[in-house]
Amino acid sequence: MRRVLFTLVLTATLLSGPLARAVQPDEMLPDPAMEARARAISKDLRCLVCQNQSIDDSDAPLARDLRLLLRERLVKGDTDAQAVAYLTDRYGDYVLLRPPVRPATYLLWFGPLALLVVGGGILLWRGRRGSVGAEAVAPPLTAEEKAHLAMLMRDEDEGKGRP
Repeated sequence: MRRVLFTLVLTATLLSGPLARAVQPDEMLPDPAMEARARAISKDLRCLVCQNQSIDDSDAPLARDLRLLLRERLVKGDTDAQAVAYLTDRYGDYVLLRPPVRPATYLLWFGPLALLVVGGGILLWRGRRGSVGAEAVAPPLTAEEKAHLAMLMRDEDEGKGRP
């Protein structure tokens, strides 16, 4: 019985996680259409104190303030773009979960691809360079080198007491 109860509690806990939202009832707008707009926008805005979490999902006090500010702007009649522009003017592009592609963000957008291309190029270059070196064969010994090698080997054998 205890095992069944534990399993039920664990299942309910795991399944209730995605249903929990940070938006509190006192933050919600009375107009459902306006609230839906606010929720859609807030899902694309970053909480400035959380680790890559939207203000819609965050429980941080700053995220709550941003949600309230967004709703305030929408109630005043701002369009979605105007409300987002107001927040980015205040907090910069960092408030956007998907920052725009412009020269200041090229490294962010294209850096990983460039790093992958450079890394792949280095691997190809080293692989080809290594295969060329493996195919190279040392030139055969000359008669003089063979005689010198035989003398060294004979001296080595005599030094160890071998006949």
